[in-house]
Amino acid sequence: MKHAFIFPGQGSQFSGMGKNLYDSNPDSKELFELANEILGFRISDIMFSGTDEGLKQTNVTQPAVFLHSVVAFKTLPDVKPDMVAGHSLGEFSALVANGALSFESALMLVSIRAQAMQSACEMHPSTMAAVLALADEKVEEICEKVTRETGEVVVAANYNCPGQLVISGSIKGIERACEEMKAAGAKRALVLPVGGAFHSPLMMPAKEELAAAIDATHFNVPICPVYQNVVAKAVTDPAAIKRNLIDQLTGAVQWTQSVEAMIADGATNFTEAGPGKVLQGLVMKINKEMITGGVS
Repeated sequence: MKHAFIFPGQGSQFSGMGKNLYDSNPDSKELFELANEILGFRISDIMFSGTDEGLKQTNVTQPAVFLHSVVAFKTLPDVKPDMVAGHSLGEFSALVANGALSFESALMLVSIRAQAMQSACEMHPSTMAAVLALADEKVEEICEKVTRETGEVVVAANYNCPGQLVISGSIKGIERACEEMKAAGAKRALVLPVGGAFHSPLMMPAKEELAAAIDATHFNVPICPVYQNVVAKAVTDPAAIKRNLIDQLTGAVQWTQSVEAMIADGATNFTEAGPGKVLQGLVMKINKEMITGGVS
């Protein structure tokens, strides 16, 4: 029996997130205040009492979810994970949990990543869409077809669980792909309220900026493997962790495959640290025999 810790990504934020931790735990309060200092603005105020709209800004959302996740994890007494993974942004939280990154270094990288992604979004009008109840292979086939026929970027971006795949690309490309997904039998093909094509080639400008920051940051040998999004397997080598973290910005989040790999390597318990319960639900859809729980 092995215990896996998993960390959510952008989209799990909510107004009031983390306030219970700030109010009830002096160590947690200290981390929140350190984050305020590092970021140069009081992100804790936005998290605790900001509007939902304010929390949706990428340069706020990503550090907020990261901060909540790491603080929640650190409230657990004497926890040593056997393995960790994070969904997209959550991979940075996972790398703090397994010791590959310091809290301070990870927060700086998350902030740089968020700002770079926001800039890339502004350069290219783009979006994402959720496709339900259509085989992954058919979704991939349609994405390739639309790209080939229109010249628009459309790719499979998030393999969340069987029957739930998110695609990413230009607005025109996504609209055309959604029509074809429905025609092919998808239960739903719904454009999401996001301002950019995350995990697609349209994030290349952000990838270049993030790569420079990651290359300049020290990564430790972790205490346990991280199952990274772009390779969906255990990784412990700091150089490989860096490379995969960079590639993730334009590559697909292979969440289904990562969870399956963790289970194959002995995981039986999955604890989600951070806001929401989305990942617990995805794990159960991937394998209903797993024991799941959360700390927030």
